[in-house]
Amino acid sequence: MKTTATAPSNIAFTKYWGKKDDPAPDGAGLRLPENGSISMCLSNLLTTTTVEFSPKYKKDQIIINGGGVEKGEAERVIKHLDRVRKSARIDQKAKVVSSNNFPSGTGLSSSASGFAALTLAASKAAGLNLSEKQLSILARQGSGSACRSIPSGFVEWLDGELSETSYAVQIFPPDYWQIADVVAVVSEGKKEISTSLGQKSAQSSPFLQLRLSRMKDKNERVKKLIEERNFKKFGELIEAEALELHIIMLTQTPPLIYWTPGTLAIMKSCAHWRALGIPVYFTINTGQDIHLIVEQKNVGKIKNQLKKLDFVKGIIVNTPSEGTRISDDHLF
Repeated sequence: MKTTATAPSNIAFTKYWGKKDDPAPDGAGLRLPENGSISMCLSNLLTTTTVEFSPKYKKDQIIINGGGVEKGEAERVIKHLDRVRKSARIDQKAKVVSSNNFPSGTGLSSSASGFAALTLAASKAAGLNLSEKQLSILARQGSGSACRSIPSGFVEWLDGELSETSYAVQIFPPDYWQIADVVAVVSEGKKEISTSLGQKSAQSSPFLQLRLSRMKDKNERVKKLIEERNFKKFGELIEAEALELHIIMLTQTPPLIYWTPGTLAIMKSCAHWRALGIPVYFTINTGQDIHLIVEQKNVGKIKNQLKKLDFVKGIIVNTPSEGTRISDDHLF
């Protein structure tokens, strides 16, 4: 059966860095994060994936964004297909065609939307009817943050010690709070070090354990600020949280520096824009592109400021969105 799914990327308001279990070389690790996290699904950073299992395929075929894929990326997708085949008790090979509407590998969580879409499309195509919890657990094994792209709206990835307890749940629906994520694309080139590889050195930072000791309380505070719709305190917290995450990367061995001059310039501009009366706060994932969090009424003002910067290659406006869902628009 052929099935297509569309999944959103997500922006983490509180981040995770480091894993409780180090994934095995063959990708069989459970991807259990060192801490839980809070995120929001994004309306205009989307991956659409079509999967078909059939006896006519002699080997798995994978096409991403119209072309072939690197060996390591292909192996990761095939490993995820194997998880689905094992659950469905089938051995048919599959054709997978996937497309993003945004740059991949630049810190916009294309692996999150990619593996969320692959999880739903492949499981349905294999005849499985998984619950949201089961989908989230399965997606996590392909890419940790993919589990947060399964539910809709504002999401918490629970801090579980076992595979069955590490999954994402909705904490507020998409329409709960009228905020937006304005992405400033400052570089369309792929980052040199992947998130999965970079996290393997997390324990070498002298500050990681201090960070982990504070994360449970920080997640509770973020949830409360979202509940109260307290934009100022929420913005201040997530901006500090993004900086704290990158402090861990900067102080691990070897150090990991994702920022470009454009990233840093926009970070510094946020304080200037706030002084001009535009409440805006930045957050950054593991990459160079930067997310600007604003109330929806101020989106136009921030876009105007970004258009003045000649190094900004693109602007993508997102609102809180629904999670991963089935689509009728097959890619083949």
